[in-house]
Amino acid sequence: MAKARKPKPLFERACFIGIGLIGSSVARAMRRAGLAATYVACDKNPKHVKAALKLGVADEATGNYAKAVAGADLIVLATPVGTNGEIARVIAPHLKKGAIVTDVGSVKRMVIDAVAPHIPKDVHFVPAHPIAGTEHSGPEAGFAELFENRWSIVTPPKRTSAKAVAKVAELWRKMGAKVDTMDPDHHDMVLAITSHLPHLIAYTIVGTATDLSGDLKQEVIKYSASGFRDFTRIAASDPIMWRDVFLNNREAVLEILQRFTEDLTAMQRAIRKGDGATLEDHFTRTRAIRRSIIDAKQA
Repeated sequence: MAKARKPKPLFERACFIGIGLIGSSVARAMRRAGLAATYVACDKNPKHVKAALKLGVADEATGNYAKAVAGADLIVLATPVGTNGEIARVIAPHLKKGAIVTDVGSVKRMVIDAVAPHIPKDVHFVPAHPIAGTEHSGPEAGFAELFENRWSIVTPPKRTSAKAVAKVAELWRKMGAKVDTMDPDHHDMVLAITSHLPHLIAYTIVGTATDLSGDLKQEVIKYSASGFRDFTRIAASDPIMWRDVFLNNREAVLEILQRFTEDLTAMQRAIRKGDGATLEDHFTRTRAIRRSIIDAKQA
């Protein structure tokens, strides 16, 4: 009896520029699902290049952008968003006709503005953002299950090939993610409140703790309750990545931060006045958000 043929992979040669937590997780998830024939890792950190090969994340690894993208029909930009424009400029002359360039950044409008002008007309640029991650970084931190039952938002610029958009959406679905399509500017506003503001608050609260006097700071660490522990987990995220996020989504972040500041002032006023009714009402309404997240299986 003839053996059943293996299904043709979605891509022949997939290249990952940046092989940290997200880049290596995408490569692992794709390999697990058989979505590419050959996997190429590219990273300016020599340790990451060696790790990608040792861990089996990639079949080939290099620190040379041009060499990495040569012949690739999928290129995933998985570096801090502030670097994407320069990387696009460097790789543009070496991109294969018909290739798809995508990314995994938490900011979309800036990435489109920085990358799209460099992409040749016969290459497709389909930005995306998997809403998944941990506080860890580096190729060793990646795992194939990271995107299971998480959302990946595809934010194609106008006039992007519908076929290329569908292929990127299919890629994410085959890695276990749920997929939605969104306008880039709307994406940046949504993420400003669901991701960027919480990280800013976490960094600020943990920063406040580090400025306390020695004895008090040690007691804060020793007796940390779950709330403070959660903040320290978030604040342990990659500082370079988050620096770039705030600098490149500043308008949306500042708008949401202004709204948050006004709400925080209202809470401060209620506490000062001993207004228990206002506090209870606010806590009751916000409690429902947590229940909604649990119901949506995003907890």
